[in-house]
Formats: sequence, C-alpha cells, structure tokens
Amino acid sequence: MTELDPELDLVDLAERLQAICLAAGLTVATAESCTGGLVAHALTEIPGSSAYFLGGVVAYADATKQAELDVPRGLIERHGAVSAQVARSMAEGARRRVGSALAVAVTGIAGPGGGTDAKPVGLTYIAVDGPAGCEVRRFVWPHDRSANKRASAAAAIDLLLICAAAVRA
Repeated sequence: MTELDPELDLVDLAERLQAICLAAGLTVATAESCTGGLVAHALTEIPGSSAYFLGGVVAYADATKQAELDVPRGLIERHGAVSAQVARSMAEGARRRVGSALAVAVTGIAGPGGGTDAKPVGLTYIAVDGPAGCEVRRFVWPHDRSANKRASAAAAIDLLLICAAAVRA
C-alpha cells in the first residue's frame, strides 16, 4: 500500500480488523502521536471492540513517549521523534505495557507547520509490533492537517489488518 484515500471510512477498516482479531483471538493496543487518538477512536466506534482492543496511549510529547512507552531518550535525540526507530520503539513499548498481541504506533508531522527539508509536513511512520516482530512503514501525505491525520489513522489500521491476517494464517 502506498497511500490510502484520506476520506476512507475508518469505521469500515475498524470493523474488518475487529472481525479478524475476534476470530483469531488477537488483542490490540495503540500508541499515537500525530493522530491524537484517532486510531483508538475509530476502533472503539465498533460495538464489541472491548473484546479485543485493550487500550492505548496518546504520547504527543517526547517526555510522554519516554515515560509511558519506554522510548529511550537517546533514540529520540539521535533519530528524532518522527522516525522509523521511534515508531518501532513506541509499538514495542505499547505492546509490552498493555500486554496485547499486536500494537500499532503512529508518529508524524501532521502540519501545517513543523516540517523541514529532511522531514516534511505529512511525513509519518507507522509501526506494528506482534508475534512475528515489528514492521515499519513510511508515508508522506500531501494533505492538510486533518486529512493527514485521517490518512495516517487509515494506514495504521490497514497495517494492523495485514499483520493480524499474517498472525491468523
């Protein structure tokens, strides 16, 4: 997947994820920065989500990433909060802290400000940690802040779907 439509129905994705997770007995946790809890919100829009969604952390500040998700300060200093390394650490920390089978993490620059040449507005890293290890994907969304957040949330749930289906297989 290279890009999801930012208007994609997050609830439809969440329904599909819930069906796979319930059938496979998988649980999910979230660790969100730039999406501000949008992934968790979408998952909990579906009745019965408490049977597989265990909880999440909105870790917007670096200090919260460190304290709540065990992201090492040195990792943030070396690579920046918006990096594949920090996304991976956030996902691993959420999975370990919450005790879920799968955990997704999202970190990015939603905009409209905050971007640089090296890390432009729209840059987002999404990681899913699970029994088979951790997968990280990089995206650069071309939208406004709200659409970048929706695109990131959709991509996060989509990666959860892929990883949940792989565990189930």
